[in-house]
Amino acid sequence: IKAGLLNWKHCLLTCQLFIFVSVISTINAQIRYSIPEEMKKGSLIGNVAQDLGLDLNRLRSGRARIVTGENNQYTELRTDKGILVVNERIDREELCGDVTPCSFSFEIILENPIELHRVTVEILDVNDHAPTFKNNVINLEISESATIGSHFVLESAYDPDAGIHSLQKYVLSRNDNFALKQHSNADGITFAVMILQKPLDRELHPHLSLKLIAVDGGTPQRSGTVNIEITVLDANDNPPVFNQSLYTATVTENAPIGTYITTVNASDADSGSNGLVTYTFSNLKGKSGEKFEIDSVSGKITVADNIDFEKDKKYEIRVIAKDQGGLSDATKVVIEVTDINDNAPVINIMSFSSLISEDVPPGTTIAVFNVKDADSERNGQIACSIDSSLPFKIQSSLTNYYNLLSDVAFDREMKTEYNITITATDSGSPPLFTKTSLHLKISDVNDNAPLFNKPSYSTVPENNSPGFSVFTVSARDADWGQNARVSYFLQEKQINGAAVSSLVSVNSENGVILAVRSFDYEQIKWFEFNVTARDAGSPPLSSVATVRIIIQDQNDNPPQVLYPVQTGGSLVAEIVPRSADVGYLVTKVVAVDVDSGQNAWLSYKLQKATDRALFEVGLQNGEIRTIRQVTDKDAVKQRLTVIVEDNGQPSRSATVIVNVAVADSFPEVLSEFTDFPHDKEYNDNLTFYLVLALAVVSFLFITCLVVIISVKIYRWRQSRVLYHSSLPVIPYYPPRYSDTLGTGTLPHVYNYEVCRTTDSRRSDIKYMQPMSQSLVSVEGAETDSLIFSLKNSFPFSLCGFNDASFALTAITASFRLDF
Repeated sequence: IKAGLLNWKHCLLTCQLFIFVSVISTINAQIRYSIPEEMKKGSLIGNVAQDLGLDLNRLRSGRARIVTGENNQYTELRTDKGILVVNERIDREELCGDVTPCSFSFEIILENPIELHRVTVEILDVNDHAPTFKNNVINLEISESATIGSHFVLESAYDPDAGIHSLQKYVLSRNDNFALKQHSNADGITFAVMILQKPLDRELHPHLSLKLIAVDGGTPQRSGTVNIEITVLDANDNPPVFNQSLYTATVTENAPIGTYITTVNASDADSGSNGLVTYTFSNLKGKSGEKFEIDSVSGKITVADNIDFEKDKKYEIRVIAKDQGGLSDATKVVIEVTDINDNAPVINIMSFSSLISEDVPPGTTIAVFNVKDADSERNGQIACSIDSSLPFKIQSSLTNYYNLLSDVAFDREMKTEYNITITATDSGSPPLFTKTSLHLKISDVNDNAPLFNKPSYSTVPENNSPGFSVFTVSARDADWGQNARVSYFLQEKQINGAAVSSLVSVNSENGVILAVRSFDYEQIKWFEFNVTARDAGSPPLSSVATVRIIIQDQNDNPPQVLYPVQTGGSLVAEIVPRSADVGYLVTKVVAVDVDSGQNAWLSYKLQKATDRALFEVGLQNGEIRTIRQVTDKDAVKQRLTVIVEDNGQPSRSATVIVNVAVADSFPEVLSEFTDFPHDKEYNDNLTFYLVLALAVVSFLFITCLVVIISVKIYRWRQSRVLYHSSLPVIPYYPPRYSDTLGTGTLPHVYNYEVCRTTDSRRSDIKYMQPMSQSLVSVEGAETDSLIFSLKNSFPFSLCGFNDASFALTAITASFRLDF
């Protein structure tokens, strides 16, 4: 026994070291290994990396793994070494039963890119089971009258091993009456028949005990033993005989318990108890005896347990008919199981990329999945489908393997994610189906530039404070994350000679445009510039918006009076003849406002007047006209105050004083406007200014005299030098220079006359030629000066008189007279 155990271990070690690898060319690769059953956990199956031609780095980076679907995880892939090892004990008999050869398959899947390699592992049988009998004792009753050559079918032993390790022969213990003959069915099942060689004698040996030994072909051999207890009976000379040597029947899987299958029948020519036949099962493999039962009297076979086509497609049962005399006959019953569509397809996701970029091309693999159906024929034919509205398609790769591919280009901005429902439907009646859902997200690519919402126009009131929020530009980017983070930038340009950055600035984060300085509508009414919106993608995308800023006018400028001109304290006087009719145009107040719009709409109003009943002012045009006939009673001196207002809110105004002289002659006007009370303070101030002017003139005269003398001496010396050098001397005179007796320094076109007097209450004036229409301008009533401005200039002499020795100057051409 020890030697046998040593030989068995040696055989097992040899089988473990024997590995057969074959590589079959498929879409990717297919390899096959052969290993013995019952290998220890961690035992080497094969070097997958070497056999598939894969690098260890590829196994790790591709996250290589085993996909077995619903099968047990018998193997383990060690990616650090690239080897395949046993993960759990493998029992060939449990895995495959009587099916030979026994193998199981699985897939090794790698990602980035997806690779699928099929691995088939064949399990070689090891002689780990001994033949066994269903019962420990076989009881036979044989009549002593049994003839030589009578056959007695014995119960068969069962060995779940396969091939050479299965049941090979039977051995009967030594005896004088029986010999053993061995038979095999067409399906390879071996059974023993005991043949009577010497008649029995009940009186000598009423009871016989034999041993039947079943032996397999393993090394070492294994065996099973059953005792045969023979009771010798009186004569029974006719054995039962079945009317058919083979019975065939069909049963539908999942048939309820008690379902009728068939009835076997055997007849016995004997009568009485020797002709009474009973039926029993023999040679039941595994759990077949639990699936069916037979009525021992009628031979009716019915279903005793659940029948599953996916586990057993056919059952073969030996039925023994035995009479009361111990004679028997045997027949075989073959029961075929009919498949029904009781298994829905099973979907196994092998690989799935739940996040893909929107720029992947059509035809990109999204998922790899396997679909299996345990049913057969039409019930196992599977069709896979998805919703036709989705941009995907299913493509078959290997048998029962499918690829889920993209069918169109994705656009994340239109759809960010997809719920994909894969439906696997078989062809049974009625069809069964299975659904599984995949949630796919689309990752963003920077394929959209920022877009501005609307044209950018904004108005800003002038005189705004620096930092005033002018406008907010907003651009929307249809992308996501960093690709949608928009920044704003100001494009530099020149506006009226100034950089646009000196006018406005833009916040890069929120697009708020701020005024850098205060705007003046009168200087700039509007301006345009460009703002760039740029995202944070790689590479970044951008767009440009044109922003127009319109300056809104504010009423910040009062009206300006152009006419009559107000000069330093002097007043304008207009002459109105006493014969003037109603509506006589006295003068016109002219004013402008640099503002615009209603802020520049001017209106004229008479605020104060010496006689409000005599004059009126046009509200829109500023014309001063008489509203009644001028009479002799009207005062010569009329003082009008006109206010000019704009239409702004609040309004601004300017005031102008218009002096009107009502007279028919100039001397009358002059007499009226020069008859002012003498103001001592004014005369004192005038005297101070005249003395100061006299001092300045004297200083300038002395300075000029010194300069002239110096120049004369310098020239005299130069002439002496030239004289001694015998060179000609050419004197130089400036243009319009007149040298009278060597002292003249003024141009000939100017003549000055000075007249002094001790009293200026009345002035005499001598006209050299008659004057044309004149305009008289008079200073304030508290002064003693009178200013005459003549439109046409004529030469004349004017002498003034003043107790402060006031100088009068007459200038030929246009002039002003000051008293």
